[in-house]
Amino acid sequence: MAMVRDYCICVGKVEYSETSQILNLFSRDHGLVRVIAKGAHRRTKAGASRFDGGIDLLDGGDAVFSFDPARELVPLTEWSLTEGRLDLRKNLRAIYLGLYAAELVSRLFEEHDPHREVFDRLSGVLMELSTARLEEAFLSFELDLLKESGYLPELFSCVECGIRMDGIGLSFFSPDRGGVICGRCESAIPDRQQLDGRLLRLLQGILRLPRGEMSVLRLPRLTRHQTDPINSMLVAHIEHRLGKRLRLPKYMLGR
Repeated sequence: MAMVRDYCICVGKVEYSETSQILNLFSRDHGLVRVIAKGAHRRTKAGASRFDGGIDLLDGGDAVFSFDPARELVPLTEWSLTEGRLDLRKNLRAIYLGLYAAELVSRLFEEHDPHREVFDRLSGVLMELSTARLEEAFLSFELDLLKESGYLPELFSCVECGIRMDGIGLSFFSPDRGGVICGRCESAIPDRQQLDGRLLRLLQGILRLPRGEMSVLRLPRLTRHQTDPINSMLVAHIEHRLGKRLRLPKYMLGR
């Protein structure tokens, strides 16, 4: 079994026995990998641990692990912490957004499928979440992630009749149809939810920007009054597509 070294972000963990952890790592060159860190919490007589006393969610580090796509769980043999996200962990809102970003990555992509650009965007947004621009940073990342994974809903044209939607007049969104609905078609869509035209124009404007974290600097400063309705809408869309509930939205949206 080949041993590889890769830079990883921890996007999921389960405490396994008193000393070990099962981790879902998002690696830059190998995609999502599930590893077991045996003895992660075990200390030597000198007080040291080869896994720094355990790996936390959102930690970034250099990892050495066995790479075998045929196995569901492979051993982690080395871990060197390089980014503990201390600034992010000082803000509860930032933590929830960061954990939700990690959950989306772990749910929307298959194991052993590298997405280096997504990895770099996740690493970047985890830094941006510790700044005052956390709302627009997360929203931009979320849309990039949905586009890269193929889960982006249709936000420019009515999914029923195909008319271009410009945020003028009544706008609706349907998780079942996977996109926006115009005022003429909404009566035939049972799961429709009204969408503020200003928020639709905001989403369209973000999607027209060049991809990448620098595009955040071109966005207006956003508040939760704007982002919560958008995130709630996208959660409904993602859960419908996946056919399962997500864990973090109830904390992120306070519902």
